[in-house]
Amino acid sequence: MPAPATEARRAAVLGSPIAHSLSPVLHRAAYDRLGLDGWTYDRFDVDEAALPGFFAGLGPEWAGLSLTMPLKRAVIPLLDGISETAAAIETVNTVVFTEDGRRVGDNTDVPGMVAALRERGIEQVDTAAVLGAGATASSALAALARICTGEVVAYVRSEARAAEMRQWGERLEVEVRTADWADAAEALHFPLVVATTPAGTTDALAAAVPERPATLFDVLYDPWPTTLAARWSMYGGAVVGGLDLLVHQAVLQVEQMTGRAPAPVEAMRKAGEQALAAR
Repeated sequence: MPAPATEARRAAVLGSPIAHSLSPVLHRAAYDRLGLDGWTYDRFDVDEAALPGFFAGLGPEWAGLSLTMPLKRAVIPLLDGISETAAAIETVNTVVFTEDGRRVGDNTDVPGMVAALRERGIEQVDTAAVLGAGATASSALAALARICTGEVVAYVRSEARAAEMRQWGERLEVEVRTADWADAAEALHFPLVVATTPAGTTDALAAAVPERPATLFDVLYDPWPTTLAARWSMYGGAVVGGLDLLVHQAVLQVEQMTGRAPAPVEAMRKAGEQALAAR
């Protein structure tokens, strides 16, 4: 457990680049609603080379850290332990500092994805498609391992990426079949499509959205909506966005770092929406 939430504590998000991060907005909104007046949450531009030195300078006032790229794997050797979820995909996005001085890593992206889908009524699917094969795609596979009863088809650009996705599938005990990105329009007919690619990558697929699409989970949140998400919504399909994921993974971080649950989901979501609208 983290130290008592009644004390003044510090937390922050680390990554490089980091100026775009909405994490401070979300966490500060939670602290305000939870009455944690002495708590602060900042952002620091830290790359892999600077990470060990940053960790070495942290004092007992620290409650936890959020991590984004490129630190989600680089942090692991600096920790005293990691959760099963984080170990399964070798990716840590959350570090909690315990009362006894230990630094423990977790991954809240995976349960955050599941929670975001559950919020939209998606508890289970027979099959799903994943667009992309990067770090977020491995988190998507881990989330699908919890809700997908059948095959997951991953659309990728190279055989090397395809091999990686198949390996992740074996490790996570998910039935993964890979397909060429040139055929990615086929993915849009699945009951659940998870788009994990960088901004602009799926724009060309928008013209192929079927007349009655099912559910799209697009992990991007800025700019929003993506071209694909906008077309999907126009055709009446359900859309889960990157802000949904960001909020739900942050909810779990707040609960772990402060020891307070439940975290104020709607207050955090509203703060995120307002911050995006102001950009």
